[in-house]
Amino acid sequence: MNGKIILNLAMSLDGYIADEQGGYEWIVGDGNSTLNTENKWEHNKFLEDIDVVVMGRKCYDQGFHKDFKDIDVYIATSQDIDNYENYHFIGTDILNTIINLRNEGKNIYLFGGGGVIDNFTKADIIDEYIIGIIPTILGKGRKLFLENNPKIDLDLNYYSVEDGIIVMKYLKRNK
Repeated sequence: MNGKIILNLAMSLDGYIADEQGGYEWIVGDGNSTLNTENKWEHNKFLEDIDVVVMGRKCYDQGFHKDFKDIDVYIATSQDIDNYENYHFIGTDILNTIINLRNEGKNIYLFGGGGVIDNFTKADIIDEYIIGIIPTILGKGRKLFLENNPKIDLDLNYYSVEDGIIVMKYLKRNK
C-alpha cells in the first residue's frame, strides 16, 4: 500500500507562507468564533499518521526540525551536511527519495518552504493539500505557489473554521 505526500501549511489570504524575513508571527486567527464549525482541525492528530517530514534548509535554519524528534526529517540543501539523529540532508534527487518512501507506504508531510514545495507541485506528486487560510493580507513575502505550475484538479474533502482561519483539505482528483 502506498503512502501519501501531504502538503500542510498556512498561508495569508494573498498566498504567502511567510513574511520577507521568513517570519510567521502573523499566523493567528481574528478572535471571532461566531462562524466556527463544530469540527476543528487537529494538527497533533494529523502528525500521528506522519512518518516523514520534508523541509528546506531555511526551515531547518529556523529550527523547525526540532519540532519533530520522533519522525524522520529530510532537509533539502545544496550543502554537504552529514546526517545525524533522525535528520537526513539531501542535496540532489529529493523527489525520487521521497517518492520511494511513499512507495514503501510512508506518509510524508511537506512542511515547507516554498522552493521545496515548488519541486513537488511542478512534478504533480502531492496527494493531499491541507491549507489554512489566515485572515491576513501580507502584501509581500514568500509565496506558496510559484509560477508555471501544471493545472492540478482537486476535490474538497474537509473544511473547518476556527477564529477566522479556514482549513481546507483537498485530495488530488482521480483522472
